[in-house]
Amino acid sequence: MSPGYDPMDDDSDSCSIMSGSGRYAPSMASSATSYDWEMRSASPAPSVYSMTDSLVRAAFRHEFGRGINNYSEVYRLPADDEEFERLDKQHIMFMEVMGRYPPPMEEILADSPDEHKSVVDLGCGSGSWIMDVARDFPHCSAVAVDLVPMQVRNMPPNCRSEVDDINLGLQHFYGVYNVAHARLVCSGVRDYKGFIDHIARVLRPGGLIELTEFDFAAYNKHKVKIVLNHKDANRCWIGRWMILAHEAVEQMGGEPDAANHLRRWVGENDAFEDIVYRQFWFQTSPFRKGDDQETIRQNAIGAVMRDDILAFLKSGRPLLLSSGMDEAVVNEVEANACRELLEARTPSYILVEKVYARKKLTT
Repeated sequence: MSPGYDPMDDDSDSCSIMSGSGRYAPSMASSATSYDWEMRSASPAPSVYSMTDSLVRAAFRHEFGRGINNYSEVYRLPADDEEFERLDKQHIMFMEVMGRYPPPMEEILADSPDEHKSVVDLGCGSGSWIMDVARDFPHCSAVAVDLVPMQVRNMPPNCRSEVDDINLGLQHFYGVYNVAHARLVCSGVRDYKGFIDHIARVLRPGGLIELTEFDFAAYNKHKVKIVLNHKDANRCWIGRWMILAHEAVEQMGGEPDAANHLRRWVGENDAFEDIVYRQFWFQTSPFRKGDDQETIRQNAIGAVMRDDILAFLKSGRPLLLSSGMDEAVVNEVEANACRELLEARTPSYILVEKVYARKKLTT
């Protein structure tokens, strides 16, 4: 989750977990940045970057044993191979549970002789989502935007990587895209409501916005958020770790609660219509008892989410430690959270919230 710049219960939200060159949309010249290295890619840009030693030194630095982007002091999660492997697996889980694409997307991206279609993934992370789009819609231009260049062998020819920090604004993308997607970027976005306003201008009339976030919190078995003054904070270690992560994201300048405001923020923007909001409750481990098909299905999803969270605990160390938290406290909470997840005896949930909407044809 790396940035570049009808409620349902858990039983109905989830489904089983499975056991060069191209035509580019036109874009205005990139705006200036304060960075010494020209961090913003020119548009259109090469579809694949060659990671020279100088580019590696410019793009990355090591903190607390992980590779961190060198351009944003807000986003403190890793941008290394270990993190991208986690995000690739997470993408498969999300696709299985939440669906591949929102229903309007096929219609919006249908091939047309009158308009070359284009899609942007803002904060693409490992690039799994945008590369799926590039393969599924080969007539479209697919643009991956992140703080570090996307390094993928066999990148589809209609896909390109751009290095950018979305906190610097998206003016150079205004009016360019038919679909704009962002997933789990709130930890690196300073002004998420403003980010949505920018996306409204990035989209062409009739275009699609899709946003997916979680709120850096764990929920108890009753789906009540675990907070510091809640009794569950004393007996749920993953809840306590999420409280630390929430504090760290907020301290570094991100918006950890953005997920809880997505529906309102999109709804308050006059550019959007046909707004759809969904909640997805993920078990943090396979804690359910029983051998019926629904229990087996939910526990399978819970096992995948558990593995994702275990990797996320490691990914979160640079975030927590760079915010000034005591390493002994981080170590204690992390170790106990790992044990709790592996034992799968403490029921808890992660809430993922999704909003998609169409841009009005006339505003």
